[in-house]
Amino acid sequence: MNDLPHKALLPAGFPDILPPQAGHEAAVTAALIASLTAQGYERVKPPLVEYEDTLLSGPGAAMAQQTFRLMDPVSQRMMGVRADLTLQIARIAETRLAQSPKPQRLCYAGDVLRVKGDQLRPERQFTQVGAELIDGPAPSADVEVVLLAVGALAEAGARRLSIDLKQPKLVPTLLDEVAPLAGKADALRDALDRKDTARVAELGGDAAATLAALMTATGPAAQAVPALAALDLPKRAAAERDRLLAVVGPVVEALPDVTVTVDPVEHRGFE
Repeated sequence: MNDLPHKALLPAGFPDILPPQAGHEAAVTAALIASLTAQGYERVKPPLVEYEDTLLSGPGAAMAQQTFRLMDPVSQRMMGVRADLTLQIARIAETRLAQSPKPQRLCYAGDVLRVKGDQLRPERQFTQVGAELIDGPAPSADVEVVLLAVGALAEAGARRLSIDLKQPKLVPTLLDEVAPLAGKADALRDALDRKDTARVAELGGDAAATLAALMTATGPAAQAVPALAALDLPKRAAAERDRLLAVVGPVVEALPDVTVTVDPVEHRGFE
């Protein structure tokens, strides 16, 4: 009996999931996948580990600091344990399913492992469920994915849903056109995510006034959309803004009972 506390000790962020939570998680995952497949999204199942140079190449580099690594005793090559399934779905679509008809609709569910948790999710192992619409026509593909997510969550039992729509490419495009900020981009991104107007004014250079205006065009869609539409933006930045607005309208119309907010400058989670 004296050994029980020692045997029950687990690494931080890796809890046992016990009844009834384990059963509830399995039921929610099954409901989400059932909803996604009913809408024509085909399920794929990537492996838990991949070679590091494949898993962390290209966009995967953004997850490098969150990826557990280990040596493959067979090939003697370094491998990574997936920290996000989305990267693997992109690889599958680009390689194994490259010749499949487009647009391509895929869904997935599985555990992911991360080096560190955060304040909102201290767990370092959790189940990820998602869907990807690849090579769909914009903006209708964006609208489809938003409605798909809301429908799947509702069928799984979620209530009082809200949607926050963003356009992560807007700010980089604006800076590229107006005020390239070599060495300051990361700090400016952090200031924009925190809505630190003083810091944005300090770092924004020639784009500071426009960035400040973008920060004010944030909030409930009814107020944010007119403010965002009224901004005088350079050509390519305006195109990114217009794509966001082209998604907001149909989403609000299709989901009148769901709170829809807009944030054109936030970048967290889209690295």
